Amino acid sequence: MTPDPHDLLVLLAVARGGRFTTAAATLGLNHTTVARRIAALEAALGGRVLARTVGGWELNELGRRAVRAAEGVESAVALLQTPDAASALSGVVRMSATDGFSAYVAAPAVAGLQRDHPLLQVEVVTVTRRALQQRSGLDVEIVVGRPQVHRAEAFLLAEYSLGMYASRDYLVEHGTPADLDELARHPLVYFIDSMLLVDDLDAPRRLVPTMRDSLTSTNVFVHVEATRAGAGIGLLPCFVADRHPDLVRLLPQELTERLPYWMVLRPESLDRPAVAAIVNALRQRVSAMTDELRGRGV
Repeated sequence: MTPDPHDLLVLLAVARGGRFTTAAATLGLNHTTVARRIAALEAALGGRVLARTVGGWELNELGRRAVRAAEGVESAVALLQTPDAASALSGVVRMSATDGFSAYVAAPAVAGLQRDHPLLQVEVVTVTRRALQQRSGLDVEIVVGRPQVHRAEAFLLAEYSLGMYASRDYLVEHGTPADLDELARHPLVYFIDSMLLVDDLDAPRRLVPTMRDSLTSTNVFVHVEATRAGAGIGLLPCFVADRHPDLVRLLPQELTERLPYWMVLRPESLDRPAVAAIVNALRQRVSAMTDELRGRGV
C-alpha cells in the first residue's frame, strides 16, 4: 500500500511533539483521529513506526525513514505557499532548561524571535537535571555539565560562573568572612542535597564541606530570595545574583565555580526551521551575555 501523505504529516507532528495530544493540538485534530491516522500509516508501511516511552512516543527505524519522507511532503507543500508564509516560523517548540537560564537567557531570546515570527510558540519546562535518554516531546534541552546521550546531538553552548553571596544586612549582623575557614562557619543556602541530580552542581560539598545547610530548595530563585532575606550565604549563579545590589559576592578569588551549559537536540528536531531559529537565538543571547555569565568581582 502507498502511504497517505496526510498520514505522513500526522506522524511528523507526533515525532515533533512526542505525544498524540500535542500533535492533535498542532494539527487541529482530535486525539482519536491522530491515533487512527498513525494506525493507517503503519498498515500501509507494514510495521510499527512508533515506540512508547515514559515521556510519550519515540520513532523507531521505520518511523525515522517515514519522517524523512514526511519532511519532503512538508517541503513540497511549502513551495505552494506565498513567499511570506513560506518564510514564517510557526508551530510549537518545546525546550527544557534550568530556572536561571530559562528566565534570563531563553525568555528574552524567544521574545526577540517572536517579534518577527508571531506564530511561533515556545514551551519552556524549567528543571535542573541530567540530559534525558528518552526525550520524547522535547526539541531542545539545556543542561549543566557534559551530557552522555544516545540518538541526540549535544553542543557546548556557554559557560557560567557561580559564587558565594550574602546580603548586606546579613553581613552587618554576622560579619564578613575573611577566608574559607570563616565562611565555613556560616549556613549555606543551596540545592537540597538528596534531590540534586547534577554532579557538577555539588560544588559546596567539595569546596566547603563543613558548611551546614540552612534553607535549601530545588529552585534557584528561592536560593536568591532566601539569601537576600538573610537565611545564610548562597552559592548562586553570578548572572542571576549580580542583578541584586543588596547582594555582595564573597571571596571571588577563592570561590568561583565555572560550569558549562550544554544544548541537546533530537535528530528529527534539527531539520525544523523553528528549532534551528531557536538554537540560533539562544547562541546569540549567550554570546551577548558573556560578561554577565562570567560574573562581576573576579
